[in-house]
Amino acid sequence: MAIDILLVGSVAYDSVETPSGKITKALGGSATYAAIAASYFARPGIVAVVGRDFGTKHINMLKQRGIDLDGLQKDSSGDTFFWAGHYEGDMNRAFTRETRLNVFERFDPVIPDSYRRAPYVLLGNIHPSLQLRVLDQVRKPKLVFCDTMNYWIESEPKLLAEVFKRVNVVCINEDEAYQFCRTSSLPKAAEELMKLGPNRIIIKKGIHGVVMFGKNSFFSLPAIPLRQVKDPTGAGDSFAGGTLGRLAKARSVNDNSFRRALVAGTVMASYCVEDFSCRKTIKLTKREIDSRTRQIRSFTRIP
Repeated sequence: MAIDILLVGSVAYDSVETPSGKITKALGGSATYAAIAASYFARPGIVAVVGRDFGTKHINMLKQRGIDLDGLQKDSSGDTFFWAGHYEGDMNRAFTRETRLNVFERFDPVIPDSYRRAPYVLLGNIHPSLQLRVLDQVRKPKLVFCDTMNYWIESEPKLLAEVFKRVNVVCINEDEAYQFCRTSSLPKAAEELMKLGPNRIIIKKGIHGVVMFGKNSFFSLPAIPLRQVKDPTGAGDSFAGGTLGRLAKARSVNDNSFRRALVAGTVMASYCVEDFSCRKTIKLTKREIDSRTRQIRSFTRIP
């Protein structure tokens, strides 16, 4: 069966500690979170690499969510990418304790033939050179959605700019937008980013929601107020996956479909943070997703 979304990123094991508790060697990675969120709306396929320690249990878990794994490489020469970190206070920032790239250090994203015509592409926050390598292999996608992180903005700004020139949508955190564009104005940052080529800029503002700039449009959406946040890891990736998954389901790509997609992404991110790893998002029901979608629509309705 053909996939709707090609997702390229990391599949990892995480050990995380927050004020709500801790978890050891749990399933994580940008591609994992994004694919799980997207799978509730469309059929995603993952391109990533795992090591000899990656268990059959997690393979089966992803397959049961309808995620295609033909692009998941298995490298038996080492272990899976591992990250350990902790959160404090309001949990707006992750503190890294340990990073082991392992087999991810040698990751070469080879896109299977069956994936190359996927209409939607999500470039997770991997090295910009790998993102460019992916773009060289795909065949005229309908839309390319790019995520990034402050590390690449600091270390590879010129290469990252080359990526932005070739994508339709850039998804970036507020601080990262300021950093990349060297400005303290979000509209100016969005304008500078769009000059590179993208026609939409999605800026994530954490607990303050998300804003979207288009060539001639603007949209703002609040975050869903939650009584408890257990683990913010993967929230941004879940947002990206939910957004692109919902967009892939739309009949056409326009301002209204993007707004509906941002609602879906916000819903998926809100469920992600309510438990550790992908424990919550892996077992959601349509009823739960629909309920929270109605909730956020009621927040934003102006009589």
